[in-house]
Amino acid sequence: MKQPLPLTITVLFLIGIASGPALAQETPSSYPVGNPVGTPAVPSADQSFAPASSNVTVYGAIYSAESCTYDPERDVIVVPNRGAPQSARTNDAFISFINHDGSVRTPRWIGVQSPSARAELDPPLTLNHPLGSDIANGTLHLADQDGGTSEDDPSVAVVRQFDLKTGTPVGEIRIENAPWINDIEVTNDGTIYVTQTGDLGQDPDPSTWRVWKITPDGTPEVFAQGDPLRQPNGLGIDRAGHIVVVNYGNDEVLTFSRDGELLKTEKAAQPGGDGLVIMDDGTKYVSSVAQGGISRIRPGESAELIARNIPSAASMCYDPKAHQLVVPMNPNNGLAFVSLE
Repeated sequence: MKQPLPLTITVLFLIGIASGPALAQETPSSYPVGNPVGTPAVPSADQSFAPASSNVTVYGAIYSAESCTYDPERDVIVVPNRGAPQSARTNDAFISFINHDGSVRTPRWIGVQSPSARAELDPPLTLNHPLGSDIANGTLHLADQDGGTSEDDPSVAVVRQFDLKTGTPVGEIRIENAPWINDIEVTNDGTIYVTQTGDLGQDPDPSTWRVWKITPDGTPEVFAQGDPLRQPNGLGIDRAGHIVVVNYGNDEVLTFSRDGELLKTEKAAQPGGDGLVIMDDGTKYVSSVAQGGISRIRPGESAELIARNIPSAASMCYDPKAHQLVVPMNPNNGLAFVSLE
């Protein structure tokens, strides 16, 4: 077996306090989003803000994160925190900004308000339990849901969209025939792809395994369903515009044309896939939420396991400035940083 290259893995549970720089207010905006570390946490009427002193860096902010994405404008890692489950409290999720070293830039940006106060905003804020995330054309897209508060309250998948400069909600798209969606990718023309991981039981229903396509006018349609999907989880778009899907139910990584034709099947080093990062040269990185490893699949080569034993390794993102993978760890309430140097 080919030996993996040595890589550095840093796992931060993000709960301490250390030294480091503070940052200025995120953006002057009439919509109430949170400030970086400092006071007040919520902008005052005159937008006054006093940053923390330069010897303060805060580690924290991550709670039940399933995904992350990189914001090139702010040069930060954007992390949706799921908050409490729907059965415990609705509208509890929030968005954090994290620096390259794992320190916190903004503990709560979107969602700085309590759930009870969010309905009073203009426009109102709803962010229930986001899983996948992606940034495209200045908009943050989140795979969220409504309902699911009890057995008698059906869950419905919702794509929620926010202006990345101001944090203002700018739209939502319901997928009435999907109870929940997992990962999300958005093309430059505004087409949205999401995975519906579907039935995970011992005798699962393959018809629930879907990839949805949402056209730029907001119309959802089934892009792929059933075999060869096997509980589809991670999602990506390669440089050729092909749709790449990572199965949770086996070790397969599937590449589809924009017309839904299966073009290629590759295999990760572990089953239970979740996160997917595709580099410009075609190299794929796949995280296994089931077994905790990171696979590297170079074009035309077999997968290598380059990192191991990351608990609940979820839908990771690529941080190009630090040349590292950032891996949310679900209920472990932290991020793992995997250097690719």
